[in-house]
Amino acid sequence: MDERSRVIKYIGSKRVLLRVIVDAVRRSLGGAARHGTVLDAFSGTSRVGHALKREGFRVIANDHNAYAAALARCYVQADAADVLEDAGMLVREFNALSGEPGYFTNVFCERARYVQPFNGARIDAIREEIAKKGLEPELEAVMLVSLMEAADRVDSTTGLQMAYLKGWSPRSFNDLELRVPDVLERARSGKGVALQFDVLDAARRHEVDVAYIDPPYNQHSYLGNYHVWESLVTWDKPEVYGVACKRVDVKERRTVYNSRPRCAAALRELLGALRASAVVLSFNDEGFLSHDEIEGMLSELWRGAAHVATIQNGFRRYVGARIGIYNPQGERVGQVGKLTNTEFVYVATPRPIALEGVPELMPARSA
Repeated sequence: MDERSRVIKYIGSKRVLLRVIVDAVRRSLGGAARHGTVLDAFSGTSRVGHALKREGFRVIANDHNAYAAALARCYVQADAADVLEDAGMLVREFNALSGEPGYFTNVFCERARYVQPFNGARIDAIREEIAKKGLEPELEAVMLVSLMEAADRVDSTTGLQMAYLKGWSPRSFNDLELRVPDVLERARSGKGVALQFDVLDAARRHEVDVAYIDPPYNQHSYLGNYHVWESLVTWDKPEVYGVACKRVDVKERRTVYNSRPRCAAALRELLGALRASAVVLSFNDEGFLSHDEIEGMLSELWRGAAHVATIQNGFRRYVGARIGIYNPQGERVGQVGKLTNTEFVYVATPRPIALEGVPELMPARSA
């Protein structure tokens, strides 16, 4: 299945980096290894965890947001043999529902304009049905991801939920259709695990072969950027604020990695807490921390004996950067900005490793 067809639009997505990250994990283990346990400490959409599971690694995926934990439970923890037959039947059942407008339609289709109301009513109906069925956690996560991805395919945003488009996007006129997510067979290294811990707790509790670290880069909160998915997954029907109808807890649920003064100390503490034989870390040149700062932190591992190698590539920025800046009313208020970023993938090990022959990324180019 084409990776682009199954995962929600996400500003932190590592789609163009997957080959490089998987290869870096292998090399950190001493070559072409396709076994071992990897901690994906900031799992997001679980693109990386899913790719590592496909390659045979046992993955422990962690993220503090509920929507990300659901994605990890679907793409990392659930195994095809356990859920796909039931998921297929439920997809067919739910696709036949018509539905009545409810919380989702009121908040995200009428007060805000993320999805057209006719699709919002079906989202309401399907989400209520998932809640009523009392599904086992892994199957429930598969169905929540199916619904999240279906809603994403008919939304009216540029990929962020800080705002929505002033006019309905062409795809928003399509009918919502659930599909069975690309759930994999169990990895040869063992069953994956999805966690919803503070990242330090996850680091301290699990001894792994490799830790993959992809922390937030800047002041933008993933919860704020994807608050619609958080409310859809938790189904707690929270009070909201502002034109974008964000959950009220967006104001309080912020991570230290969104703070320029605090992020360096937080990353250094996390690296010191890891129980891993190797570390692979991704960051880009728009983040709060410089290339030299991150290399310096990684070099301190293993009592200062770490060997750090860096892979550097350019890639195109997310679609919003290529079409300009919009205010919460969906009105364009800014011009097209920087079109490319530099993404760094760092590999830290207690021994030297060779990075010759690392697969190259898609060259950065303008839209």
